[in-house]
Amino acid sequence: MDLTDADPKGLIREAYNIAGIGDAECRSILIDWALSLRAGVDQTEALRVLLVRHAEGRPDHPMSRLLTAALAPGAAPRRRGGRAARVGPAP
Repeated sequence: MDLTDADPKGLIREAYNIAGIGDAECRSILIDWALSLRAGVDQTEALRVLLVRHAEGRPDHPMSRLLTAALAPGAAPRRRGGRAARVGPAP
């Protein structure tokens, strides 16, 4: 995958250039990045490309941690219905 496909607006590149950037700003940038990907671009592959390009040598940067976390598999969805969905689990 080409870097221009992985980061079309250069948002992730710029995040690495902002001195003193924090977790909250990185989360906001990541959301904007995800919304700016073209249709059909594999988000997982784009994340890998960005990690290789920007995160090597900077594992403690907030964006590096966030990109790595974005690659982790999410929790399996669970169905919640009936009483448990309305009031919570029984004691």
